[in-house]
Amino acid sequence: MKRWFLTLLNPKGVFFQNIGTQRTVENKIPQTVGYYLAFISLGLVAALLGPTLTKLAAQTSSPINEISILISARAFGYMIGSLISGNLYDRFPGHPVLFGVMMVIALVVSAVPFVYTLWLLIVLMFIMGIADGTLDVGGNTMLIWTHDDKVGPFMNALHFFWGVGAWISPIIVAVVLSLMGGIAGAYWLVALCLLPPALYLLRLPSPPPLKHTNAEGRASRKTDYRLVALISLFFFLYVGGESGFGSWVAAYTFKSGMTSEANAAYLASAFWGALTVGRLLSVPITARIDLRTVILGDLLVCIASGLMMVLIPNSFIAIILGALGLGLGMASVFPTMLSLAGKVLTITGRINGFFFAGASAGGMILPWVVGQYFEKFGPWVTPFFILSFVTAGLVIYILIYLYFGKKQNG
Repeated sequence: MKRWFLTLLNPKGVFFQNIGTQRTVENKIPQTVGYYLAFISLGLVAALLGPTLTKLAAQTSSPINEISILISARAFGYMIGSLISGNLYDRFPGHPVLFGVMMVIALVVSAVPFVYTLWLLIVLMFIMGIADGTLDVGGNTMLIWTHDDKVGPFMNALHFFWGVGAWISPIIVAVVLSLMGGIAGAYWLVALCLLPPALYLLRLPSPPPLKHTNAEGRASRKTDYRLVALISLFFFLYVGGESGFGSWVAAYTFKSGMTSEANAAYLASAFWGALTVGRLLSVPITARIDLRTVILGDLLVCIASGLMMVLIPNSFIAIILGALGLGLGMASVFPTMLSLAGKVLTITGRINGFFFAGASAGGMILPWVVGQYFEKFGPWVTPFFILSFVTAGLVIYILIYLYFGKKQNG
């Protein structure tokens, strides 16, 4: 077990040059552990809303098409947080910022069960989104600053731990629903889980921006905003697909009459669990295989899984297999694309802010679109839209692939 955990912290066993002195990755383990713990809690929060949408609709006396605005409100806040937090991390020590936003998230999550009006719940989700985006940008950016060019496997490990939280969260909801019939206990337990990693990070020194610790010549790279725009658009489509499916798969199977509400939450957990397993598997894979090839293979698996659910819409077995396939296929797309971007761009908090703003815009708009058509045409639209988002993402990725090759050759 100890060797397995150290492999996640140091997948390649590599050494780094930093300001003229040699340091091993093990010297950076405390910071890396802190980011991993923070992302477990971030995953817990991210996957909490989807399996509780129907209960929140009942709590606020709102129809499903109206309650779906909670997903968009949180994503809109996430986009704002992504945009404003990039410069924040470039200017100030990052760990106190992470501590502050994790405290905000804990307070908001613990308050949700006490809210019985939709408009106030929208405000809370917007605030939570701002804090989520700030935490997400900070964790990813400081991990890159910590591990520089060798960040690929570490980045996939970071998002593996996010997946751990996202996998556990629906299970917490399902167990609480079975034992108590409500969701308050699930929200309070998740809020409590945010406290230990926040306190742990607060006591650690923050890594300096990469431009102060980079190898010679790295800081002189100019930012190619056309490539930044393409990658941001790709994240828009990818996160829209991931968030859309993760948020609506429980309601999709429950409203279709395929299973009970508790079992629908377990299915959502199966999706996040497959995503988690995929990220674990991607740690050694991205250390050995070209990152562009990994992303292409992931997208093809996603398309095949989406097709299965669209072509066999009334089969619960097909939905289970499709959910597992989507989880495995989506697993390493986001962290691997971030690592790929770092090969031709100098990653600053500001650049990462653009990437995460694109991602959050997708998480805001595309699940909302699913919700509007869900109520109007029926639950079957869920896999159709997810397949459409992933296919469009493949088209954008082909453009990125060609442009990336041109940049490397140039």
